[in-house]
Amino acid sequence: MFLGMIGKIALRASRAGAAIFWLGMFAPAFAESVDALPAAEGKVILEVYGAINNTNANDVAQFDRVMLEALPRTRIETHTSVTDGAHVFEGFLVRDLLKQVGASGSVVVVTALNYYTIDYPIEEFDEYDIILAYAMDGERLRARNKGPLWVVYPRDDHPELQDIRYDYRWVWQVVSLEIL
Repeated sequence: MFLGMIGKIALRASRAGAAIFWLGMFAPAFAESVDALPAAEGKVILEVYGAINNTNANDVAQFDRVMLEALPRTRIETHTSVTDGAHVFEGFLVRDLLKQVGASGSVVVVTALNYYTIDYPIEEFDEYDIILAYAMDGERLRARNKGPLWVVYPRDDHPELQDIRYDYRWVWQVVSLEIL
């Protein structure tokens, strides 16, 4: 009887050990999908929150300029409805940012410094190469010239984007994205 009890205890211990082993094997994968973003070291210029998996500050993904400029760079040459002539915008694809934060919603609410907001269907960022621009014609965007970030559509590449309904979506002085 005593040996039978020892056998049961050993079996339970081996099961617990196996469970700990398997949890230990998968823990790094779980850790990479949650809180995988490094902390912003400089001034935070963009916050992303809502239905996201990867954060770095209290359920929010905060980005400083260095972090945003580390995303794959994209350039768009296009006209706008608020400037003269074509301009070259540099920034990153919004879909790359959404992927980095693990966005899982269906709507992106973009908010500007003056609290102007626009709702975008999330699939629009896959349909078009929409960027958050941090530079125009080689000059860094600042609050006085539509920065620090400006939603820019590849307007000249798609005739349907030259409609006034899309002009309202060119939000400048972007400070946050909420994923719903």
